[in-house]
Amino acid sequence: MTDRAYEIKLDIFEGPLDLLLYLIRKNEVDIYDIPIALITKQYMEYINVMKALNLDLAGEYLVLAATLTHIKSRMLLPPTEDEEEEEEADPREELVRQLLEYKTFKEAALGLDRMDILGRDVFSRDHTFEEIEGNGQPLREIGIFELVEAFRRVSFQTGQHDIMEIDVEKISLSDRINDIVDELEKRGELTFTDLLGETDSRRRLIYTFLAILELMKLRIIKAYQAVPYGAIRIRLAGE
Repeated sequence: MTDRAYEIKLDIFEGPLDLLLYLIRKNEVDIYDIPIALITKQYMEYINVMKALNLDLAGEYLVLAATLTHIKSRMLLPPTEDEEEEEEADPREELVRQLLEYKTFKEAALGLDRMDILGRDVFSRDHTFEEIEGNGQPLREIGIFELVEAFRRVSFQTGQHDIMEIDVEKISLSDRINDIVDELEKRGELTFTDLLGETDSRRRLIYTFLAILELMKLRIIKAYQAVPYGAIRIRLAGE
């Protein structure tokens, strides 16, 4: 059995532009003036983590990685004489146009999806819970990229830097999935750190994270957070 047999497809990875928009929001930068070196660096860090976890990345992710690298290199080069005589176009211009167009369509789609449809979403809930954390901030539902970022921090804090060497023969992903569901049914809610646990086992750490992603893909669990880098709460989707 090879690593390829354990490759996981995640429908919740909507696309590379979603990751880019997430990074822009995370860094609180102007979409019209993207700090391309910083965003490219962070984008590649996410790609490397997801590839190391054997997640099946669509080719569009790698295409955008190449595009970002190309834009970065163009911005580092001094302008030619011809470009100095003419007003040089911003290398980021086409990317910004794509992001704005994608953002517009996505927001429109989300607006339609939130509309009540007869026979569907009759008991729909907002993306924030009524309960709040100690700092008074309401909990909001978060997505895959926040979890990847949290896992990256946890793996570094626990010394699990090398996540590439996985012995896939010695652990069962389905067992971890069942364990997480059982624990949530008993306790109702766990933090992301609770689920990962304090373990020296690299395999267990990684497969617990993969199980969380798979459960999110299946819409069995949802993740919530009050503030960036705050505690991430995991609940069963029906709770």
